[in-house]
Amino acid sequence: MSKKILVVDDESSIATLLQYNLEQAGFIVETASDGQEGYDAVLEKKPDLIILDLMLPKMDGMEVCKALRLQKINTPIIMLTAKDDEFDKVLGLELGADDYMTKPFSPREVTARVKAVLRRFTASVEEMSVKGQYQGYEFGPLRVYPERFEVFLREETLDFTPKEFELLVYLMENKNRVLTRDQLLSAVWNYDFAGDTRIVDVHISHLRDKIEDNSRKPIYIKTIRGLGYKFEEPKTV
Repeated sequence: MSKKILVVDDESSIATLLQYNLEQAGFIVETASDGQEGYDAVLEKKPDLIILDLMLPKMDGMEVCKALRLQKINTPIIMLTAKDDEFDKVLGLELGADDYMTKPFSPREVTARVKAVLRRFTASVEEMSVKGQYQGYEFGPLRVYPERFEVFLREETLDFTPKEFELLVYLMENKNRVLTRDQLLSAVWNYDFAGDTRIVDVHISHLRDKIEDNSRKPIYIKTIRGLGYKFEEPKTV
């Protein structure tokens, strides 16, 4: 069954070009020309992937991405922008985008990225489901259930973006192992963000804010100076 792609871009020439090339690749494509229309289209049409421009009227791409993740809509998002700005890239990924492309780009490259993100998303969901059928993860008052996308701390439900959740599960799966930032980028984002290790640091900071009693003195996610991070099971909590 063909996957449905939603293209949200206020430049009709770009939207038309993307639609043509993606349809040639076998996808079903819907378009929206502003952020509000795009947000509504996601709720109504339930696409398999969203291509989301950063600069949009009514709601910009960051607002749309944040609003969708707050609604616990985990549909993969590829963000497009005319800016080559590291802050925008980090912020977009921090808010829950799965990939990021800077204009100008080739339609063929977009098609390849769409296929890659869909493959990763499908594989990640299936892998977490299989693992979750047999086990959750429990470390003191912290409990994580991959198949249900649920995290509890002292019976309180915690909210995570998809990437935060995937990073937490990966750290738990590799507890007591020191993982470099490059290893985490490769394993969780599965894409070469060369030199963009701040993306990892931002997500680690968010995880600590949510699961640690004192994020300045973490008991779960330890910084190994000069190397990376390590998830530990605390002796006392």
